[in-house]
Amino acid sequence: MIISNNRNPSLIEFSDLVDKTTRKLNDDSKKRMSYYLGRNWSQLEDNVKEILDIVSVGTPFEGTIIKVSGQRFPDIVISKYYGIEVKSSKDESWITLGGSVKESTRVEDVERIFITFGKLTNPVEFRSRPYEDCLYDVVMTHSPRYRIDMNLEQGNSIFDKMNISYNDLRNAENPVNEIINYYRESLNEGEGLWWIKSTTSLKVKFMSSLSSNEKKQIRIKGLSLFPCIFSNSPSKYDRFTMWLMENYNIISPSMRDLFSSGGKGSIVGKNQVFSDIPKVIMNVNNNNTDIIDTINNTTKDVLIETWNERKIYNDRLGQWIDLVSSMCILENCNTKRVLNTIFNR
Repeated sequence: MIISNNRNPSLIEFSDLVDKTTRKLNDDSKKRMSYYLGRNWSQLEDNVKEILDIVSVGTPFEGTIIKVSGQRFPDIVISKYYGIEVKSSKDESWITLGGSVKESTRVEDVERIFITFGKLTNPVEFRSRPYEDCLYDVVMTHSPRYRIDMNLEQGNSIFDKMNISYNDLRNAENPVNEIINYYRESLNEGEGLWWIKSTTSLKVKFMSSLSSNEKKQIRIKGLSLFPCIFSNSPSKYDRFTMWLMENYNIISPSMRDLFSSGGKGSIVGKNQVFSDIPKVIMNVNNNNTDIIDTINNTTKDVLIETWNERKIYNDRLGQWIDLVSSMCILENCNTKRVLNTIFNR
């Protein structure tokens, strides 16, 4: 890390400093190609510092650059408000991983950051651009991180796609959620965002490893939140399976076993007995109180997503019954009447 205590230089002066540094790095690498080919990312930060010292002579930055150890962002801080993130590659690609979306290690007061990227192959080449102009995607390592493309065309950054500025996103209360919402809107059928969830563990569990009570709780959530489970569609479990992965990191190779396996049953009403009721409806009958609690205690935003509805009405249970009834056609009786019997409506 390199820090300057001088607050006065303008953005134009800083941009000029970066341009001159980049040109001098390219000139130096032509003279000492083998030297740069042997440098690693940490050593390259030293080279950038050395060139900055030379280029800053006669500028407001002269004598203010200090190298500081530690895992902070960006790698180089100049005049307190400016920064340079040093990146490199050992292949022909100008693409690499950037910093965390959360930017929890960002140096306080840094407002504008440039990337200085060294392609350490024959021939060695350096390029520098504003940080936000090079960020085109988000990927998952130990946390959501930006992807950098030094060849990214103007107007194609992740921020252009999201219609939000880099500064507005990084200063948001939860920038990861903003990213999640953007990617969720572009999902195709069968796609999900398990890798970008900010609340889940990196560990994955199989449904078969859960206790009986844990399986019961998962079943209740599925019945309550995903009316599509009651349909005859061959893909009826797909959305719930993906949702479980996104929110709980739970995988099930055979979701049917949780809801539909087993024989049919009967449900007794006040004046009628409903026979040959499939197991998925019998599961509703056996967990009716828990289903009511889950539906009423789930936030509207989650229900809108899982029920695939635009609005959640005050009578949530009634809305759920309508959704399930539209999905599930019973052979010998009216689905809505059976559900109303189960919930004493």
